[in-house]
Amino acid sequence: MKRLLFFSLILFCLFGFCCVQPESKESEKSLEEKIIITDLAGRSVEVPKNVSKVVAIGPGALRLVVYLQAVDKVVGVENAEKAWEVYTRPYRLANPQLSELPTIGVGGTDDPQSNVEELMKLKPDVIFAVVNARYADNLQEKTGIPVIVIDYGTLGNFRTTQLFESLRVMGKVLGKEKRAEEVINYIEDIVKDLNSRSKDAEKPAKVYVGALGFKGQHGITSTNCRFPPFEVNNITSENIACKVNTTAHIFVDKEFLLREQPEIIFLDLGNLRLVKEDYSKDKTFYQSLKAFKDGKVYGIYSFNFYNTNVEQALVNSYWVGKVLYPEKFKDVDVKEKANEIYRFFVGKAIYEQISSRFGELGSIDVSSW
Repeated sequence: MKRLLFFSLILFCLFGFCCVQPESKESEKSLEEKIIITDLAGRSVEVPKNVSKVVAIGPGALRLVVYLQAVDKVVGVENAEKAWEVYTRPYRLANPQLSELPTIGVGGTDDPQSNVEELMKLKPDVIFAVVNARYADNLQEKTGIPVIVIDYGTLGNFRTTQLFESLRVMGKVLGKEKRAEEVINYIEDIVKDLNSRSKDAEKPAKVYVGALGFKGQHGITSTNCRFPPFEVNNITSENIACKVNTTAHIFVDKEFLLREQPEIIFLDLGNLRLVKEDYSKDKTFYQSLKAFKDGKVYGIYSFNFYNTNVEQALVNSYWVGKVLYPEKFKDVDVKEKANEIYRFFVGKAIYEQISSRFGELGSIDVSSW
């Protein structure tokens, strides 16, 4: 009798009546452990604890993913990341493979125009976005994918509270918390080095930076008092732009430059073409500037393109320091320092590529114009 009962039980299980059916993949996903993240818009967002697929939308979102060494998790990019020149964005120049990924939207500063259908097809675990809270809420509702708002803070400033907090939030989501702190500490260590070299150094009386890009390309009259490479090298009142406006990007008059006569002028190499074109139309103005007559005009690289290229701003800062305080920076080889910075942030030494496109960091031979 017992043997009959035993065999009956075996048959019962064999026909599947007492066997546990395996969880489906969808069931497993629904039971996946989650964590709550507070993003830079103050939104509470639930995300998977283990993230393997991400996308980044809006100005500079993808850049921070690269800084955090998580580019292998990216499954799609904006069309802007494919269509725009890569030399203006070291993170893209160092990662050409990103252009082969599916397109997830248009990209841009005001409205990234995300492709909802493509996002749902790719099924990233999370979307990092430099957008406003309303855009993030709408995109999250349409796709069912967690959207985390990040922020750089003031354009051009490479050490804002918002930038550092964004790195920490993204680091937590990506499992890159240690790397996030490494990036923040690296930036702060460079600032300390620049400050220690320049704080007691003799300063030039008047300096100026022109042809700065700001939501577009501009000529010599485009400038800013709060120019980070000046500030970290202890140049504030010596920057003549501060006599006009101490807070925002501005356009000064040519008459102002003639009156102030800066000893040293830096020009954004990304906009040098516009300066040369203007020179050909108004040679008298340029030839009346002391810095042009004395051969003290120097190039810097653009670092504000689709938000702030932090590594490029830091490279500029060392170059500016070397020009202003040659004795204090005599141990710094700008090319080597640049490649060290590029390697840390984007994983490759790309100074030669950038200089082949925009020219070396050095003096500009205006006599040949």
